[in-house]
Amino acid sequence: MTDKIIKNDQYYMQLAIQEARKAEAIGEVPIGAVLVYQDEVIASSFNLRETLETTASHAEMLVIDKGNQHFKSWRLEGCTLYVTLEPCPMCAGTIVQSRIQRVVFGALDPKAGCAGSLMNLLQDDRFNHQVEITSGVEAEVCASLLQTFFKQLREKKKLLKQLKTREESIQE
Repeated sequence: MTDKIIKNDQYYMQLAIQEARKAEAIGEVPIGAVLVYQDEVIASSFNLRETLETTASHAEMLVIDKGNQHFKSWRLEGCTLYVTLEPCPMCAGTIVQSRIQRVVFGALDPKAGCAGSLMNLLQDDRFNHQVEITSGVEAEVCASLLQTFFKQLREKKKLLKQLKTREESIQE
């Protein structure tokens, strides 16, 4: 890979990280995505699954939808998708179907990743389209965002459980 591509990947991943921080700020899982075409950001978004209460409101899905609207087409040929976490099966399938050329992601997802961790839907030659993958871009930052978020969530749940237990013992 050329130095220019590596620098561009880092730049656009930083934009995806900014999107992830927006998700975190509203209590969503901090995952962000950016869609780029010919060195221009076409769309950006972050996870909104809890906010919108819809299964498909992953950052990638929202960005792909915005890209479809931008191009007035379901085809996103020539586009690169930057996402802070390895795509899940739903997102990987949509990426293949939308004909995105390349996916660049930060952190691996050993529980649901379909760009190499559990399986590789993006490059399965049984499909009529395969996607170029670059993984590990800003991986530490992306993983840290998720780890910190889930640690805080566990601590919050533990605290709420303790408070509930105290309230119950006071009422007895």
